[in-house]
Amino acid sequence: MSLSTFTPAEAACLAVVERSGFVESRHSGSAVVVGPDGTELLRLGAPGAPVFTRSSLKPLQARAALSLGAQLAGPAAALATASHRSEAGHVAVVEAMLASADLGAADLRCPSVHPADGAYRRSLAAAGDPRSPVHFNCSGKHAAFLLAARAQNADTATYLDPSHPVQQRVAEVVADFAGETPAAVGVDGCGAPVFALSLTGLARAVGRVVGPGADADSRTITDAVFADPWAIEGHGRPNTTVIDRLGVFAKGGAEGVIVMATRDGHAVALKCLDGSSRATGLVALTLLDRVGALSDIPAADLAEVAAAITDPVTGGTDSEGRTAVVGTVRVSEDAAEGARF
Repeated sequence: MSLSTFTPAEAACLAVVERSGFVESRHSGSAVVVGPDGTELLRLGAPGAPVFTRSSLKPLQARAALSLGAQLAGPAAALATASHRSEAGHVAVVEAMLASADLGAADLRCPSVHPADGAYRRSLAAAGDPRSPVHFNCSGKHAAFLLAARAQNADTATYLDPSHPVQQRVAEVVADFAGETPAAVGVDGCGAPVFALSLTGLARAVGRVVGPGADADSRTITDAVFADPWAIEGHGRPNTTVIDRLGVFAKGGAEGVIVMATRDGHAVALKCLDGSSRATGLVALTLLDRVGALSDIPAADLAEVAAAITDPVTGGTDSEGRTAVVGTVRVSEDAAEGARF
């Protein structure tokens, strides 16, 4: 029998999609909010069940690389925890990270892809096929792994192997910060090991990286992300928008996983069971607000950012030829109870 995350019967309704006054879809999942001391303040569904953490784990992977001697500062530290859109600025930082250790794109073991950013992709098209592993959204993390391997005089060709010193250190950091042994280890979309943790463990781990008790390596990461929010995802993108406009750390992952944390150590982690990220940012902000973690941010600002990171429900065009909004994605009544927006 294969291992599994929580089941539909264990999940809670986190968000609904309404079109023309009719609820046509529901996003079920699990979520948890923890306080600065790691105590659970709110739980929905089955947050104790394991989930593959996907890219929401990157702050811990970057923290491990730093602890091994990877020289990361400024935008490079932010790129180490990024799922970037391969804007020109992202690519330049990753290339500089590699060059600092006499490495190049050929040393990366993540997939080779076209840039996700349309403007940068078009700028490269005239030169031929623009595919490169540098353009993969996890290339900053992989560059950090390579820098850590070089700092340890370890093999750079096998840095993704679970037995490699870099990945062994990642496993140690994950277990230590989460306060639990991962339930499973798999292969992420980029080829790196990915760990299954409870949502509670994930929230506690990232809360420790971001919160006031963070150690020096953790502060290097979070200070870099808050200084250059564009680096963690891209201009106008959801994670970047939350960090830039609200001062809340945000890191989404594939298959409907997201984690957010405040500088005072509150953290939320959730997973939509259908793997969709359509409502994850909206729900995460709502749950943080429910427990008072965002009380210093005006409700109007929260509502504005929530709208900016949530795609509208559209249909046809209006009288001026613009796409018409005919519905909303909103947090379920049970999940939204007590929130200000």
